[in-house]
Amino acid sequence: MEVTHTITNLIIFVLAIYVGYHVVWTVTPALHTPLMAVTNAISAIIIIGAMLAAGLTEGIVGQVAGTLAVALAAVNVFGGFLVTQRMLEMFKKKEPKVKADAANGNNKGVH
Repeated sequence: MEVTHTITNLIIFVLAIYVGYHVVWTVTPALHTPLMAVTNAISAIIIIGAMLAAGLTEGIVGQVAGTLAVALAAVNVFGGFLVTQRMLEMFKKKEPKVKADAANGNNKGVH
């Protein structure tokens, strides 16, 4: 019995989903931001593969699927960077309110 390329690709896809699910759900909250940075890098690699798939495929279905993969991976990368940036902003120290008001020229209550 010979296994076709489609079956092999389907098996790899299902295994990737299984492993990805278990990796993401076992991550502690402290490691969430570094994990987001790594997934952004992986999505950038996916964009390269999707561009190759869209450009090198002869059939229209493969070209449409490759183009759709490029678009979805790009949304994932840019959205991931925005979320990571917002999460990193939460860890920055904030200025005390008194100093912030004085810097803005708001001197209410200061005589």
